Amino acid sequence: MYDKNMDLKNKFYQMFVLAPKALELEMGGNLYNSLQVGLGGVIFFTRNIDTIEQTKNFTDSIKKIALIPPFIGIDEEGGRVERTEKIFGGKKFLSARYQAQRGIDCVMSQTQQISELIKSMGFNMNFAPVLDVDTNPNNPIIAERAYGKTANEVEKFAVCAMKTYMENGIIPVGKHFPGHGDVDVDSHLSLPVLDLSLSELERVHIKPFKTAIENDIPAVMVAHIHCKAFDKEVIPSSLSTSVLGYLRKNLNFNGLIVSDDMQMGGLRGFTPQEALLYGIRAGINLFLFRDEADDTIKIIEDVFNIVKSDKLLINNVEKSFDFISTIKNRFLK
Repeated sequence: MYDKNMDLKNKFYQMFVLAPKALELEMGGNLYNSLQVGLGGVIFFTRNIDTIEQTKNFTDSIKKIALIPPFIGIDEEGGRVERTEKIFGGKKFLSARYQAQRGIDCVMSQTQQISELIKSMGFNMNFAPVLDVDTNPNNPIIAERAYGKTANEVEKFAVCAMKTYMENGIIPVGKHFPGHGDVDVDSHLSLPVLDLSLSELERVHIKPFKTAIENDIPAVMVAHIHCKAFDKEVIPSSLSTSVLGYLRKNLNFNGLIVSDDMQMGGLRGFTPQEALLYGIRAGINLFLFRDEADDTIKIIEDVFNIVKSDKLLINNVEKSFDFISTIKNRFLK
């Protein structure tokens, strides 16, 4: 399934997750063609989900034509971030904050229901749980998506959620490292700056990630935020060798490092090609893109043409392929 002698381009395409533009797979379209080259995964948004049956047919068609079994992911946190709302005519699940307020049994029950639902539609990955600590009341992006305002609350409930996902064969992706909870800017729009000391980050915001890693979380998403504790120059954590090096070396993380959406405003200081190259050098294994547009494919192809003649970048692609293959062998039975 995961041949180490596979063509470099196939391995490179394994590093990408694209979102469909419609409610079904278009034969000969960009997503279809990318899957045949070795696309690593597909992420669904609300626009791609109408009914349970339609979604299952869609994910089945993706699996049938993919060169390599793909990650099929969704952001199904509950509450504000819930991609299945058209199925139910509105929101079905509680957000993390309100689950936690009702206690551990509620968190477990809601996560079990989410797991069963998304598994029935063919998903094998959920971009959850949120591991951010809600410490800034002016934060426009986290708020009720967090399990609590302290590290202890967040790690208690998030670890319960991630274990429930894994027991159901769903790959949980803990997010948004090294912690999105204390910023006051939405990284979808521009680059937030986190001006906390490393000791404060470790005491509060990194602590839930450390605990999740100790409990064998298979994947972690990195935020598009600038952390002054790691980098004096302005660079998003998702492109930072310091941040990703800390995740690997200091926290001993051996799973998948996933970017947040590469088309967010937090990366506006870089061209898309520059952002990808920085990310590959820094150690991102899986890059998310919110569409399958011609421009997205051009970005991927442009960067591959640079990668294929650069030994360092090729080595990082090989490493990413190994990380991806390990997680797929573990979960995609």
